[in-house]
Amino acid sequence: MQTLGIVDIVYKGVNIPIEKGAEIRPGGIKNNPVVVGRKTGFAQEVQGSLVTGTTSLVAGQSWRALFTRGEGELQVRCDTGQTFVIDDAFYSGDIPTIAGGEGGKIKLQWEGSEAEEILG
Repeated sequence: MQTLGIVDIVYKGVNIPIEKGAEIRPGGIKNNPVVVGRKTGFAQEVQGSLVTGTTSLVAGQSWRALFTRGEGELQVRCDTGQTFVIDDAFYSGDIPTIAGGEGGKIKLQWEGSEAEEILG
């Protein structure tokens, strides 16, 4: 039985190689508890998608291109066949730093509306 191993991130048509440890919270409707007297109900709210990952700076690559302005399509492709698509994703992390001596590690973060899951 195969389990998730490799994650590829494609943002605005650019494939960004990602190290182990990438994460996605696909977003959607979240139930928040609401206590009323002796009962607990819930109120719903929308929780956005969150994608984080670490890439490495390679020869000839533009550091600035990794965190462009505006929004665009972000795909999180899993080697187990799932692809999560966020149509209105935007870069939401701090301006990334480059860590020398460790392959030029750059931490990246995007957010957006609820991800659509495609099984393939």
